[in-house]
Amino acid sequence: MPAGAQTNPKQEFRAVWVATVANIDWPSKAGLSSDIQKQEIINILDRNLQLGMNAVILQVRPSSDAFYPSSLEPWSRYLTGIPGKMPDPWYDPLQFWVDECHKRNMELHAWLNPFRVALNHKQPLAGGHIAFKNPDWVLKYGNSLFFDPGLPQTREFVVQVVKDIVVRYDIDAIHFDDYFYPYPLGEEFPDTTSFSFYNRGFAMESKNDWRRENVDIIIKMINDTIKSVKPWVKFGISPFGVWRNKTDDPEGSETRAGTTNYDHLYADIIKWQKNGWIDYSMPQLYWQTGHPQVDFKTLADWWEQHGYGRSVYIGHAIYKSEPGSPVPEWRSPEELPRQIRITRQINGISGSAYYSSKHFNRNLAGFQDSLLNNYYRYPALIPPMPWLDDQAPPAVKKAVKRGRKVKWQTTETNTDVTDRPWQFVIYLNETGTPFNPADPRFIYKILNREVTQYKFSKINRKKKRYEVRVSVVDRLKNESRISEPVIIKR
Repeated sequence: MPAGAQTNPKQEFRAVWVATVANIDWPSKAGLSSDIQKQEIINILDRNLQLGMNAVILQVRPSSDAFYPSSLEPWSRYLTGIPGKMPDPWYDPLQFWVDECHKRNMELHAWLNPFRVALNHKQPLAGGHIAFKNPDWVLKYGNSLFFDPGLPQTREFVVQVVKDIVVRYDIDAIHFDDYFYPYPLGEEFPDTTSFSFYNRGFAMESKNDWRRENVDIIIKMINDTIKSVKPWVKFGISPFGVWRNKTDDPEGSETRAGTTNYDHLYADIIKWQKNGWIDYSMPQLYWQTGHPQVDFKTLADWWEQHGYGRSVYIGHAIYKSEPGSPVPEWRSPEELPRQIRITRQINGISGSAYYSSKHFNRNLAGFQDSLLNNYYRYPALIPPMPWLDDQAPPAVKKAVKRGRKVKWQTTETNTDVTDRPWQFVIYLNETGTPFNPADPRFIYKILNREVTQYKFSKINRKKKRYEVRVSVVDRLKNESRISEPVIIKR
């Protein structure tokens, strides 16, 4: 592989989380005007596009609420400051995010928390909230409120929320993070009643297995629902970074984590991958390289070995990169670049995501410059998912040029929506320079599907000759045959 392709893969998922709960990333505070909210969206997207990102993971349902008009749940308090209050002047935030992402050739992954109802039980819920209509669905654990995952009714309700989003919005994926059952607080989760009514034959000593099966059930239901509505919409999970420790399970990782997905959150993500219920996993590896109990590289290797044919991306903790951190690795400008290098050296890992967007606004020990000038210097196509679609779209008709302008036409097709043009890739190389389509250094521009021509700028008076080629990328990121070159002077 050429050096440039190795340093900057042609296909790589590059995402950033945008958290809305407690106004972590957006809006910067509740109650801003619609115009300011929109401007903040544009600023976030422009900044992350400049850094080389090709996807945004937007939290659209942080706590049984909505950042979009919904007949099922109220408007989020984090949008207007008042639960249930719509934006004024009116606009649809999720639609605005989708449109602006797609303008920039970025995917929009709609991030939901399935069971959380309120971070603090003292926070008032909007009038008409489903919790008032069905108070038996809701449990208090610690200071928070949760839907009981043991009830068929709550699982079905969450599935309907997901279906509503998938039907109405042109999103690219549904995304869940690590919160299924809540993190343990030293007290038993109060689901005795639902277990007594809906235990499905599980004995009391197997209650933890029952809880895991509750989560299994909703994961499969959601994937089946998504694919029945829009087969091209992906379903991804970003779990806590440790599935199980090897001391508890021979299949576990060589770690000594105090919390695990399987034992404490009742999330058997490995089972979901084996069964093909999800399209990608994005474990949150929020530890530094060399950590004595949970080493970054050890976990990255482990997750790659347990991908089971599904995509694996890595979640990075940019929020920990602090000049004043007590952990030397997080003070070092080498830690985050080292993590990228590690993930790129593991064949089965095909991308990264960063938590969270607002931290790119501050000093990250030069990490932004590392992305701009090195790791994300060249654009990347999001890797395809062949189990969803492995058919390349029709190539463009012969590209033609007039001066420095190149035009192309697409082949008319009545095929499935996944095979229609979604993006165009323009390749450029100086005549006489060997062209390598696998090397991202030859990608000049990735254009929106609505753009079917491009005018190259002048470089200098001594015009050189360049070869221009064009390819089609479909909705699921399969690339067509690349066109024959046309010669331009610039």
